[in-house]
Amino acid sequence: KECDKQKGSVGNVTASALKKYQQLAVDTELDKEQKLVALSKEVEEATSLELPMLEKNLTIIATLASVATLVGLLGTVLGMIKAFAALGQSGAADSSKLANGISEALVNTALGIGTSAICIIAYNYFTSRIDELTYSIDEIGLSISNNFASHY
Repeated sequence: KECDKQKGSVGNVTASALKKYQQLAVDTELDKEQKLVALSKEVEEATSLELPMLEKNLTIIATLASVATLVGLLGTVLGMIKAFAALGQSGAADSSKLANGISEALVNTALGIGTSAICIIAYNYFTSRIDELTYSIDEIGLSISNNFASHY
């Protein structure tokens, strides 16, 4: 009941393991070793169902990190094209048009790098959190298995 209140991956895996624990506790056909294997398998299966849910948005963040850099680079190239086009049209160096093009290029570079950096930080943060949750799930599974082994 408490696992259902948690509404998360740890709670879902724990609930699944505890249900299997209760089923195995009254099972008279399997020996202790078979029961422990079945309990461990249940934890592994429940974990494998939860991990894709935890990782589903990481691909988007990783893609944004890559694409942001490329978009920034594209903006840089377009800004430089604009700067050189202004230089070519006037024949002489029109410093304000040249500066505008270079400024546009640098702003795009900065935004691309900044966006990419934020995405990389977010990706690493969420990957770290997923690793922590996975570790917690493994610890809970081991704890439930050890408890079962000591009682049955």
